[in-house]
Amino acid sequence: MTEPRPLSAEHELRRLLDCMKALRHPVTGCPWDRQQTFGTIAPYTVEEAYEVADAIARQDFSALPDELGDLLFQVVYHSRIAEEAGRFDFAQVTQAIADKMIRRHPHVFGDVARDAAQQTVAWDAQKRAERSARGETGTLAGIAQALPALTRAHKIATRAARVGFDWPDAAAVLDKLEEEAHELRAELPEANPARLADEVGDLLFVIVNLARKLDLDPEQCLHQANAKFARRFGGVEKSLELAGKTPADASLAEMAALWQKVKFGEPH
Repeated sequence: MTEPRPLSAEHELRRLLDCMKALRHPVTGCPWDRQQTFGTIAPYTVEEAYEVADAIARQDFSALPDELGDLLFQVVYHSRIAEEAGRFDFAQVTQAIADKMIRRHPHVFGDVARDAAQQTVAWDAQKRAERSARGETGTLAGIAQALPALTRAHKIATRAARVGFDWPDAAAVLDKLEEEAHELRAELPEANPARLADEVGDLLFVIVNLARKLDLDPEQCLHQANAKFARRFGGVEKSLELAGKTPADASLAEMAALWQKVKFGEPH
């Protein structure tokens, strides 16, 4: 029996590019795919990135190739739309990222000697130079607007901290958190939606900085809190179900008591 030939990344990538070209063919392509634009595809790109992160978090390495393929398809999709408009093509996308990595790693692709700390400093300096070359000025230039709000807040605060605009330590951030909570409490009697949103936003921003000062990822912190709440509330619902009830049938006091029972029954 003939041994199957090993997969060729070059061959399979060419096949994917040809597949995308066929899907977008103006006559014989898929009607749905032909209608898509950068704007309509962008939400799927974000969604696929999260699905990759989810598979990694679950350590589902059998699903990861499929999820990574979905994400790669998004890059191919955007590149094809751009090629049809005469803007750029997939080759230019891959060229740009390869050139960037070589440029940012002279200690690997050149004769510069750097340790990890020196590379971090040099990487930031190179990124600043690249932003300047694109005409992006200011400490906060280049931080994507479409990032999740917690992630963007963390990046904004980190950039500001690099130029010395920062709290001295986590205790000082906690003091600021108490100040913002007091300001929010003062707005509650008025119940002005715009003012409340502003104060809640301030509170969230300070919490992000607290996580940063503690060397924690605020997005991951909230992800863990979400998972914990969902797990505990599921336990409350299960207890109610055993009693022939639903949350709608139970009082707040009853659910709170069950919550405490679930909470203290968890391993520590």
